[in-house]
Amino acid sequence: MRLVVGSDHAGFDLKQLLADHLTSAGHDVVDVGTDDTTSVDYPDYGAAVGRAVVTGRAELGVAVCGSGIGMAIAANKVPGVRAATVHDVTSARLSREHNDANVVCFGQRFTGPQVALDALDAFVACEFQGGRHASRVAKIEALESTGPVVAD
Repeated sequence: MRLVVGSDHAGFDLKQLLADHLTSAGHDVVDVGTDDTTSVDYPDYGAAVGRAVVTGRAELGVAVCGSGIGMAIAANKVPGVRAATVHDVTSARLSREHNDANVVCFGQRFTGPQVALDALDAFVACEFQGGRHASRVAKIEALESTGPVVAD
């Protein structure tokens, strides 16, 4: 499987660990940066991960920042991305099975290395279950084309 990885400075070390893990497991990894711990802006890298997924450059994305939240917000601004910040194997698995997440986000400050590795393995191994979840994901996709929500 081809995956794209990206991080800001606060997630660099965990991104490197996750990328090496994916490579050693036989996956093709595209790294969109950053390349060190020099301060950078997370939206640039979250968007790069998201764009790589929706353009088909990668099947799934992995984004890491200090909390995982900023990367998820940035990646989710790219139409077609369903990014989820996860904290363990269960949240990683459910993000794929129920929400058809195509980008997984980690917070280096909140998720230990082994937990992140296990969660990443779960994310990559799972598939969307469809069924009752398909109509919900379709509603999420529809939100991308409806524009701003106007209060009733």
